[in-house]
Amino acid sequence: MTHQATAAESEIPGAHQGAAPGEGPGEIPGKPTSASRTTLSHIMTHNDTNLLGTVHGGVIMKLVDDAAGAVAGRHSGGPAVTASMDEMVFLEPVRVGDLVHVKAQVNWTGRTSMEVGVRVLAERWNESAPATQVGSAYLVFAAVDADGKPRRVPPVLPETERDKRRYQEAQIRRTHRLARRRAIMDLREKRAAEGLDD
Repeated sequence: MTHQATAAESEIPGAHQGAAPGEGPGEIPGKPTSASRTTLSHIMTHNDTNLLGTVHGGVIMKLVDDAAGAVAGRHSGGPAVTASMDEMVFLEPVRVGDLVHVKAQVNWTGRTSMEVGVRVLAERWNESAPATQVGSAYLVFAAVDADGKPRRVPPVLPETERDKRRYQEAQIRRTHRLARRRAIMDLREKRAAEGLDD
């Protein structure tokens, strides 16, 4: 996963600044958010539980990654690999018998990477009560070709005000990821220059 993460995170911030997504010179045609939006649903069973009797967080994380991967592949028109998962938040426990819905969409695109936002909802499989949000996550995917090399992705075209807000928030998260990486690398270089061996 190292080379994929490097490919996804090393893009120039603000690559689409100065033009709306998909409108820059030489851009490949953009795709609307709705073109790849996906919902994955799964009933939780005893096989999914942890020692506390609730659904294991890793089971939910796999569903999140599966749904996000489907969205990234549909948007990019080919293979896409997970580069990072940000802010995986568990809001409520999920129990055996819950019907879990994992809703995913592309929030932002760079040159070869995409941020996919995911919401996790749960409802009892045999009841008609509204689903409750039980988790959320943001994942970065890198589009790759048959040789595993980064390839360009279509810009995402936000359609609604909510899509536009998510696009802007994704840009903030990207800026923070890059700043955090730079700060950590600077600290490591400083420690190495001081002869401190970790």
